[in-house]
Amino acid sequence: MDTIQIVNDTVVANGGIAKTSDFIAQGINAKEIIKLCNEGFLTRVRQGYYQLASNSYTSEEQMIKTLIPEGVVCMESALFHYEYSDFTPRKWSIAVPRTISRKKLEIDGVSIQTYYVQKSLYGIGKTEDVFSGVNLSVYDRERTICDCFKFRSRLDSETFNKALNAYANDEKKNLGHLSDYAKRLRVYNKVMELMGVLLNG
Repeated sequence: MDTIQIVNDTVVANGGIAKTSDFIAQGINAKEIIKLCNEGFLTRVRQGYYQLASNSYTSEEQMIKTLIPEGVVCMESALFHYEYSDFTPRKWSIAVPRTISRKKLEIDGVSIQTYYVQKSLYGIGKTEDVFSGVNLSVYDRERTICDCFKFRSRLDSETFNKALNAYANDEKKNLGHLSDYAKRLRVYNKVMELMGVLLNG
């Protein structure tokens, strides 16, 4: 099998974006990768990550999954995903550990609103769901609602109020998780006060 075919198959096998290490594992060295970029066969997405120039469209979901594996869909993007908001976000809201390298978040073609989260809180409510055919990490409903309180200043009143009302009417809500998360995220009093009114009429 020639180099071009190996490179092509490697990119396809990795969902449209392959790392340098993926190519090296297939016997393609760094010099050959650079040569293929110069010849217009590959394009660099970010340092160490490449896609086929002939099929340069890779979905934003796949790019996030591949380039920011630590990222968790949150806030506005999670609200839209759970149908707690009608507003289609212009940027992906992504939570990442505070220790992450800022360079990892520089992705051409994907607009990201970053939320830096301390390590002890990062995993609370983290789950997975499908976004346009791609499995992404996302905070669950309860973590998302708690984050609306935690990052209240970043949401307009209409989005905030609609989200709370939608959650209150959601049959999939888990009030036990909401209470637990709210305590751990230190927004318990605010969450219980407002949700109590919504839930009890």
